[in-house]
Formats: sequence, structure tokens, C-alpha cells
Amino acid sequence: MTFSSDAQTICALASGRPPAGIAVIRVSGPQARDWLGAHIDGPALTPRMVSLRTIRDERGEIIDKALIMFMPAPATYTGEDVVELFLHGGAAIVEHALEALTAFDGVRLAEPGEFTRRAFEAGKLDLTQAEGIADLIEAETRGQKAQAQAQSDGALSDLYNVWRNDLLAALALVEVSVDFPDEADAPDHTDGPVAEKLTSLIASFERALEDGRLHQSVRDGFRVAIIGAPNVGKSTLLNQLAGREAAIVTDIPGTTRDVVEVRCRVGSHMVWFADTAGLRETEDVVEAEGIRRATRAAVEADLRVFVVEDGGPPPPPSLVRDGDILVQNKVDRLVNQTLMPESVAISALEGYGIDELLSRIEDWLKEHISASGAPVITRARHRLGIENALEHTRRAHQGLVQTVGAELVAEDVRLAGRALAGLVGEINVEDVLGAVFSEFCIGK
Repeated sequence: MTFSSDAQTICALASGRPPAGIAVIRVSGPQARDWLGAHIDGPALTPRMVSLRTIRDERGEIIDKALIMFMPAPATYTGEDVVELFLHGGAAIVEHALEALTAFDGVRLAEPGEFTRRAFEAGKLDLTQAEGIADLIEAETRGQKAQAQAQSDGALSDLYNVWRNDLLAALALVEVSVDFPDEADAPDHTDGPVAEKLTSLIASFERALEDGRLHQSVRDGFRVAIIGAPNVGKSTLLNQLAGREAAIVTDIPGTTRDVVEVRCRVGSHMVWFADTAGLRETEDVVEAEGIRRATRAAVEADLRVFVVEDGGPPPPPSLVRDGDILVQNKVDRLVNQTLMPESVAISALEGYGIDELLSRIEDWLKEHISASGAPVITRARHRLGIENALEHTRRAHQGLVQTVGAELVAEDVRLAGRALAGLVGEINVEDVLGAVFSEFCIGK
């Protein structure tokens, strides 16, 4: 996606699709004030005061009698003159208003994310804050909302800028050796502090990358794999969690051949539950592929729910992680009620114990999220940038130890800084910006 670099004014419906009680149309750009002067009755609006006015089209026909607010630049979301129209939310009114706007010279419909793109270009927010706003709009749970709010308030920006400042401080020390090569004691005064800063940064980058993609999971949904032997009730459990027949259930072992996923809300977070093929030895080529996919889903999941039944095989030790949940199914069929220690007893068929299982999953989510602190990586783009910064920082540290030359060390420190600068959008890479802002809705 590309945005026009001209000085045109943009407009869009910023509220939901009509019909609605109120429709909000947002206008931003140099023609916003002129359009108001030509299309509303009465005297000029007082800035930042809401006024009830009649709005007319270019032929004088009434569009609506509505509330209007004019906000002059630069103290606006986009840094430009902004007008907001609070109309009655009928489809005909909205269509008429947008036609009257775009008929005015220099006014056009906005592209997705263009208002926030202009805010970014005006220096009102950086790229990670813009992404936080997009996530805030899309948030379905309080967990997603809280993380997006922190990011839009600058939590990620602050951390990335601290790292960049540390890199700049290290670079300044390295360049002492570059600028004053004849000073014999310069390395003695600079190498130690530089090595200390780089070591600290390497540790910070590694900690961020070891978060298990936790904050990406808050944003996109946690992955919970339902694992177990054939016919222990994994598909029946998935259907109970989904509240519908999402997976095929039969008495034939090996019915499930592929990973079947459903998206559910658990407490304040979204969770993707994955039903998987039963784990066993098989010579069936198709079933073997299903088992391979089941194993991969278990390894990649944030949490594993192992389903067993009385007398059945235990979970494979190679797949078990701390915090995984053991579920003993078909307890309605137990004669002597021999329950496995620390397991959640359920009957997937009857629905018994499902609430306790969901409570255990919710407790796991709360524990891991609260222990992780503020978000560090919420998108794959952030992870890639930090990986690049870590690679160059490690190379700079290695070059310092091996005395390869201050120029080479300085170049790696610069490249690490550029990787972090790209995260907050201080390096204007058009394809990155287009990818970020294309995810926004029109009107934001």
C-alpha cells in the first residue's frame, strides 16, 4: 500500500456501518476549514467547541442537522486541521455527507489507516504506538485491550529507545578510537565500558526473545494442544469446548487425521484449542502424517492438555512441559473412581469437569502473563528487529574482544541501532509502513 504525499484533505466514516444511532465522519487536512465555511449555516465555529448546525451540500440541499466540532492544527490526532461531524446514523445521510465532502476541491476518501499514518508522519506517535492503536481497535478481550493500551501509551517505544540510547553511548565510546587512533591509551579507557554496555544489551535482547512469544499470544490468541492416545475423547472434548460439532467423533481409532482448531474465549484471553491425531505407532501413511502434525502442534503450543483414560498410556515424556494439564476423561465410566493424582477429572461426553478444566487453563494464563511484565514483543516484526539487533551486538562484542578494529565494531553497533530504529519507524522503509497501516480500518 502507498499513500498520497500531496496536501489533499481526507474524509471517512469513523464509526460503524449504518444504520446506527450516531454516525461520525472524520475530516483531516488543509481544506477542512474551507469545507466547513462553504457547507454549514451560521457563523464560524469556535475551535474545540461542539455546535449544532445545519449542513448543506453544494446545491444548498440539507444533508442533516448535526453536531460539529472543528479542531485546528497542530494540536490534533493527525497534526492537521480536523473536523468531526456527528450525524444521524442513517445510510442515506452518511452517503450524502461523503458525497458533499468529496465533491469539494482537494477532498478525497481516506485509505485504510491513513489518519493514523498522517499522525505518525506528523510525529504524534511512533510506529509501535500506531500498532498499539490498531490492536486496541481489534481487541476482543480485556487482556488484549490492556496490552494494546500499554503499547499505544508508549511502553514498547520507551524500552526500544532505552536500548537505542545504550547503543549510541557505546558507539560514542567506540568512535573515540576511530577519531583518535594515535592516542595509545584510548582503547584502555573505552573498551571496558563498551564491552560492559554490549554485554548488558545482549542479555536484554536474549531475555526479550525468550519470552516464549507470550505477548504475541495475547494479541493473536494462545495455542492449547489437546494431546493423547486414540479414542481417549480428544475430539469430544474439543466439541464441548467449542459448543458445537467442530470435530468428527467415531469409535474408530485414527479418525482424526489433521489438526482441527477452534477459537474460544477463556477468561480475559482468546485461546485456540487444537484437536490432534491420536499418538500411537502406525503403518498407515496418512495417519502417520497426522501424528507428525499432532506432535508438531504439541511442541509449538503454549500449553498442552494431555487426555488419558483409566488404564491408558501416560503422556509422552518428550512432549511434557512445566504447567501442562493432565485430564482424565470418561470418569463417568469408572467403577471404583480410581483418579490419577493432580489430574482434572472430566467426562467430555457428559460435560462434567469442563468448568474446572477451563479454570485451570485460565489460572495458567494469569500466572504466565503476570510474571512476564510489560510487553516486549507483540508482533513478528518486533521479533525480527530484535533478532537483528542481537546479531549485530554480538558481532560488535566479538569484534571488540578479538580487536578486529574500531571501525568494524562501530559499524555493527550502528546496524544494531538501525534495527531498533526501524521498530519505532524512525527509518522510513515504505514497504514496512505500508504493511503496518494497511491493517487499520478506514477512518482510523
